[in-house]
Amino acid sequence: MKKESPEEKRRRLIMLAKASVSQAYSTGEHSVMQAIGSYNESERIRNLLHEKLEEWYGIYFPELKLSNQLSYARFVAEFGMNKKSIEMERLERLLGEASKDVLSRAGTSIGREPTEKEFEMLRSLANAELQMDELQQGLDRYLDAATKELMPNIVYLIDYKIAAELLAKAGSLTRLANMPAGTIQLLGAEKALFKHIKFHSKPPKYGVLYKLPQINTAPKGDRGRMARVYATKISIAARADAYSKNFIAKKLKEQLDKALKRHHK
Repeated sequence: MKKESPEEKRRRLIMLAKASVSQAYSTGEHSVMQAIGSYNESERIRNLLHEKLEEWYGIYFPELKLSNQLSYARFVAEFGMNKKSIEMERLERLLGEASKDVLSRAGTSIGREPTEKEFEMLRSLANAELQMDELQQGLDRYLDAATKELMPNIVYLIDYKIAAELLAKAGSLTRLANMPAGTIQLLGAEKALFKHIKFHSKPPKYGVLYKLPQINTAPKGDRGRMARVYATKISIAARADAYSKNFIAKKLKEQLDKALKRHHK
């Protein structure tokens, strides 16, 4: 066998690296990881935009209190220029039963009306929040479809956005499949784990999995055990999604439900 020259070896290694990268990007999992990152970041930005909108529009209508952020943004965009001249019929289409209370508050508000230039900026801010929500909805639809195709077993067990976050934390589906259940349980708790190692604080019991309603609404003493049960089944589901491609989630879900019931007793 002819001995490779340094240049030939370099070219071969570059070709292997390119092939490896091409293979890694061919599965669609990197798109899912980017999408969940974009979704979380857009949610953070939307909440920040809303906070600023409430602070600013509070100058003109401090009495306005709406539990739904998007309804607040739509109110500002549609009625923020002159709150004391709102037509009840239009307001009802937007707010429903809350309309009477809002109309009453508008009539007795201590706030002044914004100037045209002020309202132009307020409306732009409100529309930016609404556009960010549209972006989130699009990302949500994409994540729903893409995760079900990429990791159907995992998504059958847990919410698809949480599944996408686990994938992003792991770095790839193969890495997630090769992780022990204990590592999956703590994905997303890296800062708390580092703090525990460095400062001997209490060790974390869960990371991303805390977002599961079944865990975050459970009694505090049960949450760690429940996270462990979920992580165990997710690790099995991940191996099926990454390697065998067999759909075994229904059986896993039955086992998961039984295990959770035992913990509730």
